[in-house]
This record gives sequence, structure tokens and C-alpha cells, in this order.
Amino acid sequence: MKTLTFTKCLVGGLLVMLAKGAHAEFTSQSEGLLEATGINETEFMQNLRLSVGGWVSAGVTYNANDPADKFNGPNAYSERDSELQMNQLYLFLERKVNKQGNDWDIGGRADFMFGTDAYKTQAFDHWDANLISSKDLRLYDVAFPQAYAEIFAPLGDGLSIKAGHFYTIIGKEGVTAPGNFFYSRNYSYTWAGPFTHTGVLLNYPVTSNFSIDAGAVMGWDNVDNEAGAWNFIGGATLIIDDSTSTSLHAITGDWDESVAANRTRYTLLINHDFTPNLHYTFQHDYAFQDQHPLLGGGTAHWYGINNFLTYDINNQLSAGLRAEWFRDHDGVRVTQNVRGGPLNGSSGYYEMTAGLNWKPMGWLVVRPEVRYDWADKARAFDAGNKNDQFTFATDVIVKF
Repeated sequence: MKTLTFTKCLVGGLLVMLAKGAHAEFTSQSEGLLEATGINETEFMQNLRLSVGGWVSAGVTYNANDPADKFNGPNAYSERDSELQMNQLYLFLERKVNKQGNDWDIGGRADFMFGTDAYKTQAFDHWDANLISSKDLRLYDVAFPQAYAEIFAPLGDGLSIKAGHFYTIIGKEGVTAPGNFFYSRNYSYTWAGPFTHTGVLLNYPVTSNFSIDAGAVMGWDNVDNEAGAWNFIGGATLIIDDSTSTSLHAITGDWDESVAANRTRYTLLINHDFTPNLHYTFQHDYAFQDQHPLLGGGTAHWYGINNFLTYDINNQLSAGLRAEWFRDHDGVRVTQNVRGGPLNGSSGYYEMTAGLNWKPMGWLVVRPEVRYDWADKARAFDAGNKNDQFTFATDVIVKF
């Protein structure tokens, strides 16, 4: 029987803090610990309009199945059972672009990540995948998920141009820990792809309520491999009123530079605030890939639906629900764990997650959650022995 003393103590302590802190008032509203040092307020940083920041996120997950391989099936980020993970030690250097004036401006950003999440944000065949051997630090790795320049051109209502390596604009959930409500990620984020792009992306506000994106990138999660397989990426965002907005974004193009083989994904998002405190997001994804090598040249399909509901209890505490169906129709996307292993075959995947975000200070976030996963065909959990699992997880984010 495995020892869960550490996990139980951590979970119990966090729940006690949540119970005591739910209605407490906290004086510190700092957005990051680096603000206390004043480094971003120095004359040098101010003159160059530079800022540095980052965070550390670490968490632990308990899996009721007690899997022999210690992996929580195809769940990403909270991937290890009863094992403390430092998911992200994240640093960035940024020069924000002034998009409000009538002058040209240039900026950019470079990001660095170390931790167990880095493996999932490396570009295929890129040099960052070989900086640390898995024999040295086991599940820990490094990644450079972003390095881009950004230009603001005062044309019309203002054109923004991003060039380099950057995060995808497709989907609700993303790589960075503070940008997500839940510690674990949904299936569409983990398995529908992509995470990052290399290329050029333009954004233009047609009106104050309607903007468009368009660009050309070298496929999915790529820097220098298949450099000739350029894809179109773009879409539109519409703010309907103060409480409702929607967006549709897609990426399409060849996935192999040597053959005409299309791969396409689109994502529809609808956001609605039922009240100032109650927020809902609907997400629909669909993707296909022609001439898939695992299907003998056939076309693979994968798609899904997500529902997100969050409620702001007070300034420090929010509650959230997430319900998802993801269909790996041809069994080419989802493996038994995020590090690889055998594919699970054609199956539908379902997950329901309930969690809290507790922010006692601007630089500190605690995210406990409970999650239930099941698959209608695949035995995707417990090292391939079961078709469902129950997990409880929590992580802590400390912002710099």
C-alpha cells in the first residue's frame, strides 16, 4: 500500500486554509514578488520599457486507482500520482508595445520554462528538446516556448504584427499556469493540438467590437522541421455586448512538406456572463488530418465539446466547473500517458472537474480540484487496466 501521509497533510492543510480564508480580508494586493524589489521600476528598465516576471507552480495529485506506472493516464500537467511536481519555473523578459498611440512601436518577448510541463511545450526536433537528458532529471526538462518580436503599425485603427515563435491563439486553455482556472488541463488542449507556432501573425481591430487575426506559420509546434509546410492561421473575435462575446479561429495547411497532405483544426468559443460574478464558456473543436501514416494514408478525425462555468465568490475565492467530451475518432491522438506509450484506439473521453481558486494575495494562487475521467471504449487509465479514474489534485502558484 502506498504512503499518502504527505498528500493527505497537504490537502488537509489547504482545505483548512480555504475554510478559514474564504471570508477573510487580505491587505497585500501585489501582482508579483518582483514588484517588491523595484527591478521593473529602475531607470534602466523604464527607459527601455522592459519588464521581467514569472512564477513557480507546483502541485500534487492523488489517483484512487493507484496506477502501477504512477501516470494519471492521458491527463496532462497533473500527470503523476502522489508525486510532488514542480510543473513550471517560468521566466519572461518583455517589452510591451504601445498600441494606443499614432506612432510606430516595436517590442517583443522571450520566455523560459523549467519543470515537468516543459516536455509538452517543446517544438518538435528543436534544440531545446536535447538540452537536458531524461536520465539526468527524469521528468524535468527545459523549453523556450516563446521568442518573438512585435510591431505596432498605425495603419487605420492600428495593425499589430507578431513575428517569431509564439503560443497558439486556438482554444481556451493554454500553457501558462496563471492563465488557466484549473490545475489539470482538458483533453482538447492536451490532444487536439497545437501548442506553439513559428511564423508571422497579424491582428487588426476592424471596429471596437470586432477584430481579425491572420498569419502564416510553419505548422504545429515547429521551429525548423518541415520548414516548407506553411499553414494559414487566423480567425475573428466579436464582442456582442457587455456580457457576451464569441470567436472562431483555425489553422490549416500541409503537415508534410513533401506531400500535399492537409491538416486542419478550428475552435469556436462563446463566452457569456450570466451575472457579473457568474461566467460561462462553450468550446467546440474539430480537426482532421489527411494521409495519416497510422491509417495507411486515410483521413483521421478528432473533435470535442467543453463547458466551463466559474463563479466569483469574493475577491479572493472563485469556484469552477468543467465538463468535456473529446472524441479521438480514429485512435491516432490519445496515448496512455502524455509521455507516450501505446495509443488507446478509437474512443470517446469524458471528464468532469470541480475546483477552487484561492488568491489570498496578488502573487499567490492555490487551486484544489476534484476530477473524474472515463472512456467509452479505451482502457486508458491505470496503466491500461481501467476505463475510468478519480483524482484529487492541488497546486500552488507563486508569481514573481
